Amino acid sequence: MRLIFPLFVLVCFHPAISSATALVLGLAFGLVFTHPYPDFNKRWVHRFLAWSIVGIGAGINLQILAQVGLSGITYTFCGILLTMLLGNLLGKWLKIPNELSLLVTAGTAICGGSAIAAVSATLRSKVENVSTSLIIVFLLNSVALILFPPIGHHFGLDESQFGLWAALAIHDTSSVVGASMHYGPHALEIGTTVKLARALWIVPLAFAIGWFVRRQSTDASAESSGARQAFKKSWFILGFIASAALTTWIPILQPPGHFIAEVAKRLFVVTLFIIGSGFNRKNLAALSPRPLIQAVALWVIAASASLTAITQGWITPP
Repeated sequence: MRLIFPLFVLVCFHPAISSATALVLGLAFGLVFTHPYPDFNKRWVHRFLAWSIVGIGAGINLQILAQVGLSGITYTFCGILLTMLLGNLLGKWLKIPNELSLLVTAGTAICGGSAIAAVSATLRSKVENVSTSLIIVFLLNSVALILFPPIGHHFGLDESQFGLWAALAIHDTSSVVGASMHYGPHALEIGTTVKLARALWIVPLAFAIGWFVRRQSTDASAESSGARQAFKKSWFILGFIASAALTTWIPILQPPGHFIAEVAKRLFVVTLFIIGSGFNRKNLAALSPRPLIQAVALWVIAASASLTAITQGWITPP
């Protein structure tokens, strides 16, 4: 196994390996074999993802990023609010513990694992609730990475429309990047910028939940804890903006910036294999059906609503 794993990693560097293929290879590896380097995954996955996104920013125009952030404020806020309300109702209907229901809902509403990390810090969540919500989000991200591009082609979405839909309907930034990168370069540009602008809402969400928890428990440290965790988990957003700013404002940096962006895309594909390899049969057996039903139902509703809004022209790409 110690030789097979790095061999798979090298294979995923090849341009013929797409993001979806890399993830499927990783999932197959994790379910069939025992991972030979579990500490490697824990230490490096989040760093590789963050560096990949920062590097991809070197190929993005900052003016488009600013336009996306400003044009999407209204529908982003409404979408997050409606998702949180609907998730709360589904959680009560399915009799899911409030803490677990909130983690799953927050991960669906904003930015998957990053939102779960921030909210769990605010709630001082139980380890098993955090693990369950992260596993569920990981599974749905994997499904989205594979299914979204053919669905987009089926409905005739152009690259701008698909990038917007992926950013609104897929949980984690990593899977938004993977799905939109497979759809086309302009889809990647729109999808990444919309998703990262959306991810900025992690911070006010952490403050809001911290305020509510503090009112309920008189724990003054809860709000600041969640906010600190939100900033810690989302530093790559600032890095993405900074790298985009450099290549936008300094034209001489644009050629090396595009090269860095291409290298970052390959690193991202490799990271998806590494992520998939960390999922095993034990994780699969630990899933509870009710929060999974909540997550799937909430996700299908949110994805269908955003797809309808885009195809009907109620929401338009920037």
